[in-house]
Amino acid sequence: MTAEMTDLQLLHELEPVVGTLIDRHMNMRKDWNPHDYIPWKEGKNYYALGGQDWDPEQSKLSEVAQTAMVQNLLTEDNLPSYHREIAMNMGMDGPWGFWVNRWTAEENRHGIALRDYLVVTRNCDPVELEELRVEQVTRGFSPGQNGQGDLFADKLFESVIYVSFQELATRVSHRNTGKACNDPVADQLLQRISGDENLHMIFYRDISAAGLDIAPNQAMEALHRVLRNFRMPGYTVPDFRRKAVVIAVGGVYDPRIHLDDVVMPILKKWRIFEREDFTGEGARLRDDLGKLIEELEDTCEKFEVAKQRRLERERKVAEKKAMKNLLVSSSTS
Repeated sequence: MTAEMTDLQLLHELEPVVGTLIDRHMNMRKDWNPHDYIPWKEGKNYYALGGQDWDPEQSKLSEVAQTAMVQNLLTEDNLPSYHREIAMNMGMDGPWGFWVNRWTAEENRHGIALRDYLVVTRNCDPVELEELRVEQVTRGFSPGQNGQGDLFADKLFESVIYVSFQELATRVSHRNTGKACNDPVADQLLQRISGDENLHMIFYRDISAAGLDIAPNQAMEALHRVLRNFRMPGYTVPDFRRKAVVIAVGGVYDPRIHLDDVVMPILKKWRIFEREDFTGEGARLRDDLGKLIEELEDTCEKFEVAKQRRLERERKVAEKKAMKNLLVSSSTS
C-alpha cells in the first residue's frame, strides 16, 4: 500500500494482529500480587494513629536509589493520562479496547507496589511523596506538552511507536533501580514490574512492526518524529532535570543506556537500516535517522566526560569533608 492510510484504516488493518498479540500476551503473562513483595513487618503507624512521622534518618536507600524509585513511582502515577492517550489513539472497541483496559490494569499495580514499599520501609518522605503525586497527576501528560508541538496529533503510528521505546526504557530503568537499591526485597519487586514492562514493550513493538509492513513510509515518518522528539513521560515530574542527572550519574539510566539498550535494539528488531521498502520521503527520513544515531553517540561521549568530572568533584568534596571531620575529632579528643 502506498497511499497514506487514515487512523481508522490502520486500526482496521491491524485489528487481527492485535487479537493475535493479545492471545500471546495472555499466555505469556505472569500474574503477581503487589502485597506479596512488601515487607509489611517493617511497617509502623505514623503520627495520625499515634505513631512516629517520617525522619530522614529512617531512609536506608542511597540518594541514587531513592531518587530513581521515587521518579519511577511518580511516572507510574500518571496512569490516568496514559490511559486517556492510548484510548484516544486506539479506541475502545474490539481487541484494541480490550488491550487498552488490560494494559491499564497491569500497569496500575506498579504504582500500588512502589508506593507501599516506600511508605512501609520509610525510604522517602510520604508527605512530600503525596504532594508530588497530586501535582504530577494534575499536570497530566501528553506527548505534545511543553513545547514539543502536537507530537501525536491523535495518530496511531506515533502512539504505538512511542510506547515501544518508552516501555523498554521503563523496563530498563526499573531493573537498574532494583539493582541500585541494594535490597533483595526491592530488587524482587522491581524484577516483577520490569517483567510486565517487557511484555508490554513486546506487544507495542510487534504492532509497530506490522504497521511498518503495511505502510512503511508512513510508519517511518512517525518513527522519525518520535525519536527526534523523544522524552520519557516522567519529564513532567517537578525538578525533573536535577533528578535525571542524579539517576544518570548513578548509572540507572543515562544516554549510553538509552542508545544501546533501548533505541538500537528496537531499530534492529524492525530492521530499519536493512529494509528496502522505504521510498521518497520515507527513505530520506531513514537516512536522517542514521544521523540522529550519530548525534546520540556524540551525546553519550560528552556525557561520559561530564560524568567523570562530576564524580571527581564529588570525590574531592568528600575527601575535604572527611579531613575536616578528622581534624574536629582530633581537636576535641
